[in-house]
Amino acid sequence: DTSRGVAIDHAFNVAWLEQCYRLLAPAGTIWVSGTQHVYFSVGMALQEIGYRLLNDIVWEKPNPPPNLGCRCFTHATEMLLWATKAAKGSATRYTFNYQEMKKRNGDRQMKNVWRFTAPGKDEKKHGKHPTQKPVALVEQCLSASTNPGDRVFDPFAGSGTTGVASLNLDRRFVGCEINTEFARLASNRLLAADNERISSKLK
Repeated sequence: DTSRGVAIDHAFNVAWLEQCYRLLAPAGTIWVSGTQHVYFSVGMALQEIGYRLLNDIVWEKPNPPPNLGCRCFTHATEMLLWATKAAKGSATRYTFNYQEMKKRNGDRQMKNVWRFTAPGKDEKKHGKHPTQKPVALVEQCLSASTNPGDRVFDPFAGSGTTGVASLNLDRRFVGCEINTEFARLASNRLLAADNERISSKLK
């Protein structure tokens, strides 16, 4: 999360996005979130590698943390880039559950501005992560672009939010995390989420 300069940062983004491209199924899609510090590089890297950009999604936070420096506007948004490995016009078609998204939006086409509050205390009871995303946001991404039983991979699992969202939606989850503290946090959180899921099915 600490910049080593524009060139090195971009080379890192290209490297990990190339590995994701290698792992993706022919019709697979990828979601990448970030602030202005990284999403310009990520968008460029996606195109350089051969992904096809599908949408940019603006996540609006109604409860952003205050800007303590008071030298710029409060950061109330993050950008999500959605891209696919499937080439335009090819027989391979990526998943987009259009009707589900329309249903979630009062039977109207869903726009690319989504409003979700930042994670609350209930999502941080196993520990905190500095860039943790709300489960509801990740669930919306997965509901739009995957189906039950699909495999979801998160190369930066962090606190395990993608895994929790996957479990909630009956997707199979694989994640990796280099930080031992966060890996332990994610493991505990996923175990609790799985136990809750099993208990709800037994009721």
